[in-house]
Amino acid sequence: MNVPGHYETDVLFFFDGSPDQLALYQALFRRLDAAFPQASVKVQKSQISFYSPRLFAMVSLPKRKRDPGIVVSFGLGRREPSPRVAVSVEAYPGRWTHHVPAASEAALDGELMGWLREAWDFSLLKERRRTP
Repeated sequence: MNVPGHYETDVLFFFDGSPDQLALYQALFRRLDAAFPQASVKVQKSQISFYSPRLFAMVSLPKRKRDPGIVVSFGLGRREPSPRVAVSVEAYPGRWTHHVPAASEAALDGELMGWLREAWDFSLLKERRRTP
């Protein structure tokens, strides 16, 4: 995966004081790196974003500090009705953003990775439509 030179430092700062959340993120990152080696990642103030070159997935911390784990978000061209999806919002017509809490490494399963693959494919489709 394409990472900026300051990636490691930025990730440590993002998860400062949250070693369990950092370990969970690192497990997800390894899966994303294996599945999407050509992707790029950017650590921002409120989320870590993954690009295809278009944004296809994000990782953030739960809104309530006492909640365990991380939140994995991704965009699809449809609403996913799974009970694992805590929130889904139609950001604009034909694009649904889904937020899935992941409290343990077991939550980083084939179903979640399937949604991330679908989000990757959806982002590439949108990129092809945009390219003249």
